[in-house]
Amino acid sequence: QVQLVESGGGLVQVGGSLRLSCAASGSLFGINAMSWYRQAPGKQRELVATITRGGTTIYADSVKGRFTISRDNAKNTVYLQMNSLKTEDTAIYYCNTRRAFDPSTYWGQGTQVTVPS
Repeated sequence: QVQLVESGGGLVQVGGSLRLSCAASGSLFGINAMSWYRQAPGKQRELVATITRGGTTIYADSVKGRFTISRDNAKNTVYLQMNSLKTEDTAIYYCNTRRAFDPSTYWGQGTQVTVPS
C-alpha cells in the first residue's frame, strides 16, 4: 500500500503563486512516475503534470510555462509550483502514483486551490 498526502492548497488571487506538496509513504518500492491531477466542479479529472524518477516531465498544455513539477526522491515528495494562476486553475488537486507489478492506482485526498475572479 501507498499513502499520499497533499498539502499547500488555498485561496490566491489571479496572477499569484502556490506550491503544492505530496508526501508518499508506505511500500514505495517500484514507484516511478508521480503525477498531479485536478478536478474542477462539474468537470472530469485531468492530468496536470507528471514526473518520472529520473526527472522527465510532462505537462498539460494549459499549464505549460506556468507550472513546474519536481520531486525529492530522498524525501519521497513531489511538488507542484504554480505561478501566474488563473481563475480556470480553480480545482481540487490530487497526487497520483502507481507501482510496477501492482494493478492499483493510488490517490491522495486532494487539496483545494481557489483562484477567485
